[in-house]
Amino acid sequence: MYTQTELKAHVAQAAVEFVLPQLRTDSILGVGTGSTVDLFIDALAAHKGAFKGAVSSSERSTRRMRDLGITVYDLNDVESLLWYVDGADELDPSLAMTKGGGGALTREKIVASVAKNFLCIADASKEVAVLGAFPLPVEVIPMARAAVARQLAALGGNPVLRADFITDNGCQILDVHGLQIQDPKALEQRINNIPGVVCCGLFALSGASIALIASQEGVQRRELSDS
Repeated sequence: MYTQTELKAHVAQAAVEFVLPQLRTDSILGVGTGSTVDLFIDALAAHKGAFKGAVSSSERSTRRMRDLGITVYDLNDVESLLWYVDGADELDPSLAMTKGGGGALTREKIVASVAKNFLCIADASKEVAVLGAFPLPVEVIPMARAAVARQLAALGGNPVLRADFITDNGCQILDVHGLQIQDPKALEQRINNIPGVVCCGLFALSGASIALIASQEGVQRRELSDS
């Protein structure tokens, strides 16, 4: 019986084996944030000579990659990425995701938007039929926190300020509990249009291209054609 940490390590290694053959020595890879991505970075470092470097979605991932000798580029200096690799807090059958448990949702969404493909890596506990059991993170400009919270409550959620947490962008996060997200794309648009919202943690308008999911039976690949 594998532990969750072992499952994360398995999928991290599988992700390296998946993306590496597609990279060239001039390729730059988009890299996300989180405990599974930490293990992906560790596994990727052994092959750092096979690609040019990476764009990072957080200060945390940037530090880890630089400590391991992976060159990290500013996104402003990169026109496109072939792959963006990141985890998820929840993943539904359409490969829509809830992300942001680590607080890096806005930068994750920005880096993902530049990539041609999004590879989601997760363990099987993250797969759900309907998003919403994991509280939806919403990054907000501090002066708008109360105003945004009222609108999120009107949508049926219970927004709770993430205590003692400031994002890499200097903003705050409201974690919205109690949602059953039947239409992730529509809700993503609606929340992102609330004045004062920097970004919400729904990745549905541009979800994952492919997901690698680690379970006790091994690492399985999910694609939209499977749903």
